[in-house]
Amino acid sequence: MTNIIAKFQGSSGRVVVVSGHYDTYSRSGLKFVGANDAGSSTGFLLELARTLGRTSHRDSIWLIWFDGEESLIQWADNDHTYGSRRLVAKWKADGTLSSILALINVDMIGDAGLSLVYDSASTPWLRELVWAVAGRLGYAAQFSRNFTMDVGDDHYPFLEAGVAAVDLIDLDYGPGNSYWHTERDTEDKLSARSFEIVGQVVLETLRALEQRSSPR
Repeated sequence: MTNIIAKFQGSSGRVVVVSGHYDTYSRSGLKFVGANDAGSSTGFLLELARTLGRTSHRDSIWLIWFDGEESLIQWADNDHTYGSRRLVAKWKADGTLSSILALINVDMIGDAGLSLVYDSASTPWLRELVWAVAGRLGYAAQFSRNFTMDVGDDHYPFLEAGVAAVDLIDLDYGPGNSYWHTERDTEDKLSARSFEIVGQVVLETLRALEQRSSPR
């Protein structure tokens, strides 16, 4: 497995990470395309990289495409989030974690009927900042507080290591989340507008984070 990292240098000495995974679910006999999971996060980060490359930044912004988010057999014990857990261990050992102000993880954000989970595991101040930004931009419907749950995702190893992190994930993908990890996760279920909404919110959140005077 291989994590991919793109770094956009800032001047503050602090780092904000925007991440997602690019590996896809694999099971014998399943013809899984993974347009939303994880095509959406992969494409989103590629477009974000192009956007960030045209501007300057006070904080350094690191984009990470994680490998190994999906389980190989079953999501239990440590059979998941291989790439993020490995990177957290490395950055904890070499001191990199102490420079990270926040991590924003995106996952399954391309759904045409975008409705993000209000993840109860995410760091409260960072989650509230993102949701407040979304509300100001007119996207309260997509960033509602009606669907709350504790989501296991690539932000979790960072949370456990003391890094502020938030997960942006849509787990209402098709009726009863019925497209998830099935052959129905195809490109026709996605919308460019959903990518645009999440992109605008993430970019505005990055600007808001630059105004924070403390790394925590």
